[in-house]
Amino acid sequence: MADVIEVTDDSVMDFVLDNNLAVVDCWAPWCGPCRMLGPVLEELAGEYEGKISFGKLNVDDNKKIAAEHGVMSIPTLLIFKDGKVAEKITGALPKQMLEPKLIAHL
Repeated sequence: MADVIEVTDDSVMDFVLDNNLAVVDCWAPWCGPCRMLGPVLEELAGEYEGKISFGKLNVDDNKKIAAEHGVMSIPTLLIFKDGKVAEKITGALPKQMLEPKLIAHL
């Protein structure tokens, strides 16, 4: 099963550039909706292994990337296609609502 990779301000762009389609979950450990979204992303990472890569960016420890992309509330998913933000999704969506948004970028 594919893992959701921990990324930092320093490593996130390497992660994004190494993958055609990368989802970066901007989250924090104290955020209830973020914790609810985590298992959904882990499940999707397993189902779309080799097609979509998933990373987690703790915004408490990594403020630069979140600020650069205007992340004002969490959870926020930054969907990168070919190194550029293709979509930004805010909120803990259930799998059946999130999955179509992600596969639209494949």
